[in-house]
This record gives sequence, structure tokens and C-alpha cells, in this order.
Amino acid sequence: MKKLFGTDGIRGKANEYPISIELVTKLGQAIGYYFKGAHQQPRVLIGKDTRRSGYMLEQALSAGICSVGCDAYVLGPLPTPGIAYLTRGMRATAGIVISASHNPFSDNGIKIFSATGYKLPDEIEEKIESLIETNLMVEHLPTGSKIGRARRVEDAIGQYAVYLKEQFPKHLTLDGLRIILDCANGAAYKVAPKVFTELGAECFLIGVSPDGTNINDQCGALYPAKMAAQVKLYKADLGLAFDGDADRLVIVDDTGAIIDGDEILAICGTRMMKNGKLKKNTVVSTIMSNMGLDIAMDRVGAKVVRTKVGDRYVMEEMLKGDFNLGGEQSGHLIFRDSATTGDGILAALHILEIMIEEGKKVSELKKCLERLPQVLKNVHVKEKIPLEKLPGLQASIQKKEQKLGKGGRILFRYSGTESVVRIMVEGPSADLIENLADELCAETQAAMAAFQGSAQ
Repeated sequence: MKKLFGTDGIRGKANEYPISIELVTKLGQAIGYYFKGAHQQPRVLIGKDTRRSGYMLEQALSAGICSVGCDAYVLGPLPTPGIAYLTRGMRATAGIVISASHNPFSDNGIKIFSATGYKLPDEIEEKIESLIETNLMVEHLPTGSKIGRARRVEDAIGQYAVYLKEQFPKHLTLDGLRIILDCANGAAYKVAPKVFTELGAECFLIGVSPDGTNINDQCGALYPAKMAAQVKLYKADLGLAFDGDADRLVIVDDTGAIIDGDEILAICGTRMMKNGKLKKNTVVSTIMSNMGLDIAMDRVGAKVVRTKVGDRYVMEEMLKGDFNLGGEQSGHLIFRDSATTGDGILAALHILEIMIEEGKKVSELKKCLERLPQVLKNVHVKEKIPLEKLPGLQASIQKKEQKLGKGGRILFRYSGTESVVRIMVEGPSADLIENLADELCAETQAAMAAFQGSAQ
């Protein structure tokens, strides 16, 4: 069983275990040692978002990688999908992302891509953990000229920007479009404005002044309200918000309404079905997606396949079934014909392409999906106690599901990246699901407190 890696790499408070300098240096050694076996001249790319702690973690990883005889190529701030792209494009042995995505700036994390640009499967993460635990790497440290070197890649942003612009049809332009861009003071703060302005759009910018501590701070995909106000103020065609590492997208339409991943999937899936480009007439999403997505896809002759929460599980299902469109309600969108991971900027370009080709605003395009009432609430917890150890809470969930009937459902799950329980209630009535969700939040807090009290 994995101990360090969660659903999206290793994550925690920077400068504390497991995101401590000591462990991150060992992680760099383990990554280099593992991938060195099959390559004569191993090269590992390291990119990051804009958190203050990224500087020290970048150097710790680089030191670990070089100490086992691999070369480290430092990219600087770059979106996660950009690091995946360059890992493939530069023929690197592996790529490392230093980012805690949507988490507060005090957190940080590390995720790894293989040479193919895909996130590592569980079995390789387990092998890397085993290397750290046994400390096998220190028995094989090279000396002299066999020690690796660290290099800085100066044109990483330019390379990634060119790739993105090449994904937008050459016969189209963004001339005349007015866009609000919110880059969350994160990894997209340079590349996103560059891409959209060079394609012709008039851009008004939010969240492009990172200072190491303001990433995701009341801006970006998690906080689109400011962007919505700007869309109305500047009479923009739409707003595009990315999270800290820019692998997810949230849109605000021309009316100021927020559009999440489900609606983006519905718009893109409907268009791809119309053009005969949706492989096997299937969209992949997670158990969190609104049931309205199933109805929207069924209407155009397609279906939805669901996975566990996490974009890595969406991608695994896409690879397994050879599907080419997938994503999450949170805004991770995967277009497998041109990318190996979720990419917020790429997803935005697809939406803009559809807008131009169809001659419609996003407010019109989104009508293809009619959402069922759904509410999502978070409860912070000290400990992730298995639900089966909270029998009273489990029984309460079952009773509430009976109240909802066949047209509703309840999902109770622990976040893979934060110390929270996520409670999602979906059903026929907004008032009903709101009341049930509030009751469940209170019952969860009470059940957790009672369990922890009895264990002391």
C-alpha cells in the first residue's frame, strides 16, 4: 500500500513531513535511481507553480536527482500540462511538478510524469516509495564526472505556448473577442495571456502578479466571483479562470453565470458527436458529475462512463477504453487526442473554437445541459475515519437516500488531497437536498467527535 502518494502525488504543508527537504531530496534520488535503470543519459525535468516554497523544493529535488547521476532540467513556473508536454517533447526520462494545485500557498506537493507524459501508475509510485524506505540509492552514488548536472531551460514558456496555439485551428482567430483571464497568481500567469493575446483576443487580466503567497488567494478557478464581476463591467464575451497549476478551467459566460466542468464536457461532447470525433460515443467523468450530463449525452446518442474522483482515474479509464474526452466537474478537462493530462488553457481553446464555429455565446451553448439540483459541502476533519466505523452516520445516509428516491443520490467521500469530507447530495428538489446536506454535515461532525472521544 502506498504511504506517501495520494490521488494526485505527494502533498502536505511545505517544510513539514512529507514535504520536508530531507524527504524531497530522497524522493529526487529515488526518482533518478528508478528511471536511470533503462536510460543511458537520464534527464529529469522539474517545473513548479509560484509558491514561495517551490524554490527550496526545486533545489532539493535537483540535488537528489544529480546525486544519483541524472541530469536535472529546471523549467521554472509552468502549468502542470506544460511540464507533461515538455517531458514528451524534450525526450526526457521523467517530469516532476512541484505544486499543490488549488491548495493554499503554505502547502506544496510533488507529482511525476513518465517519459510518455502520463502520470505514474500506482505500481511505480509504490516502487519509488520502497526505494525511499530502504534508502537503497545511497549504496550506488556516483562520484567525479558521473555526478549529474543541473541546467535551466530558458524557453519553456515559449515552447508550451507554441504547442497550445498549434491546437487552435489555423483558419480561426480570436480577433474581436473580449476575454477576462484569471490566472490565480499561479503557473499560468505568463503563458495564458501570451497565448490568448497572440491569437487575437483583447484580454483583461486578474491574478497575474504572484508574490509567492497569493496563489489561489480569492482568485482563480476556486473563486470566480471577481472574474464574473469583471465580465459584466467590461461587457466581455466570457471569463476564463485557471487554478494554481492551470490543469483545470472554470468559465464565466457573457451573463456572469459560472460554468463548471460538467457543462464544458457537455458542450464539447455534443460538438464532437456532431462532427463524428467523439470516440466510441463516450465521455468519461467521475461519480461527482451531475446526472444532467448523462441526460445531455444520451440526447445526442452518447453515453457517460464514470470513475472514482481524480483526473488520473479519468485518464486511466480513457486509456483502457480508448476514449478521447473526459474530465471532472471541478474543471479538469482531458482531450486525449492532443494531451496526456488535464489542461485548462487547452480546454478554453476548445470552447472558443466551438463558440466561433457555431456563432454562439457560451450562455447559449451551455443549454445542452440541464442540471439536476446538486449541493456539495466540505467538513474539515482531524482524522479520516472509515465510514464503516461510524455506523450511526452510515445508517443516517441510507435513510436520507431513501427520502431522495430513485431520482437522487448521496456521495460521502474523503478528499485525497485535503483533510476534509466531501458530501454531495443530488435530487429532485433544491430545498430538500440543501436540508439533507446540512443535516449530514452536522451529523458527520458529531460522529467524528464521538468516535475520537471514545478512542481516547
